[in-house]
Amino acid sequence: MREAVPQLAIGVLWTGLLLGALTLTAPPLGLAVLVALPVLVIGCRWYFRRAPSAYRSEAAGYAAVSASLTESVDAGRTIEAHRLGDRRIAQSELRIRQWTAWERYTLWLRSVLFPVINVSYTLITGSVLMIGGLCVMRGWMSIGELTTGALLSQMLVEPIGLILRWYDELQVAQVSLARLVGVREIEEGPADEGVVPGGREVRADEVRFGYHEGSDVLHEVSMKVPPGTRLALVGPSGAGKSTLGRLLAGIYSPRTGRVTLGGAELTRMPTERVREHVALVNQEHHVFVGSLRDNLLLARAFAEDAELWAALGAVDADGWARALDEGLDTEVGSGGLALTPAQAQQIALARLVLADPHTLVLDEATSLLDPRAARHLERSLGRVLEGRTVVAIAHRLHTAHDADVIAVVESGRITELGSHDELVGVDGAYAALWRSWHQ
Repeated sequence: MREAVPQLAIGVLWTGLLLGALTLTAPPLGLAVLVALPVLVIGCRWYFRRAPSAYRSEAAGYAAVSASLTESVDAGRTIEAHRLGDRRIAQSELRIRQWTAWERYTLWLRSVLFPVINVSYTLITGSVLMIGGLCVMRGWMSIGELTTGALLSQMLVEPIGLILRWYDELQVAQVSLARLVGVREIEEGPADEGVVPGGREVRADEVRFGYHEGSDVLHEVSMKVPPGTRLALVGPSGAGKSTLGRLLAGIYSPRTGRVTLGGAELTRMPTERVREHVALVNQEHHVFVGSLRDNLLLARAFAEDAELWAALGAVDADGWARALDEGLDTEVGSGGLALTPAQAQQIALARLVLADPHTLVLDEATSLLDPRAARHLERSLGRVLEGRTVVAIAHRLHTAHDADVIAVVESGRITELGSHDELVGVDGAYAALWRSWHQ
């Protein structure tokens, strides 16, 4: 875009000046140039009606090939363990065939356009010479005017080629730009700047939610989390714990019912305002390309180095971070220092410390650490979480043991609610989980 727009402007201005000069020098030759215009317009119209969608499909095909190869390399051990090698190879070959088919199609489009352009150039020169020669023979034009007109018409080749070449480049650039603009224009639902939380209590009132229409994951879930409460969500895999956590964090909107913070409905609040109050840290983590400092400053843009080190210390990450040759200036991510999954998770938790929200949703935030390291980190993080509302989702039941309230989620419903001692005394689903955890 940075190059194409100026180049197109130059090409259009250049073409306009040449046509103006040709018309002033020999007016009949200006009409001669128009002989080639229908061929050029029809050819370009045919091409540019097909090119944008073809380039989008070509880019999508290339992305699918890259994704397939990257997934296969990253999960190589898992693929071998499950004997999925032949299936992954077949999938990669299919995506390569689809991509190359679109490559051939766009090449065919260009192979049609370029001859049309060359024919237009020939028509321009031929019509100028024929019409100009006739005018010279009739005495309507001098040989000098014809010569000048012929030279000016030949000079049109370069700016017209410049316009078409860069306009074609814009079709390719449009695909990348559409992805960026598409992310920016994703609808987040109606937001009201005037909606402000009147407190810190989190409530869910008769919430239903499903990822697909007609198939709910959560069914009529109601609960309240008073300020400063530590709530643990436990239950079997697939019961809806993570989904409920994302609803309480304002990531998802309920299909029916309401999720509120201090009486204000989360779905009506701007996303930026929700993040000031509620934050989610889950098993999914990402290390961005850049320095360790840049990765931490995402949470608080103007934090001092002392605050960054304090945040790393709070999650037991300052030890390995200080051992880095360049400290906070160490380049991490793709092309830089490769961090372990546990270190990447610690960076995510350090961002949480810097963001300083009053309500946290931790979705197995220490799942990538070994049990001893996770327990040690959770003790350190506990000091940071003091006084905050915490919703913890975990399979390690020692997290539930330390919570103020435990909610057992089964088949999208809260079947038990109470403290550890109360639920063990009831001898229900939680008690069974607790016994199996210690066996």
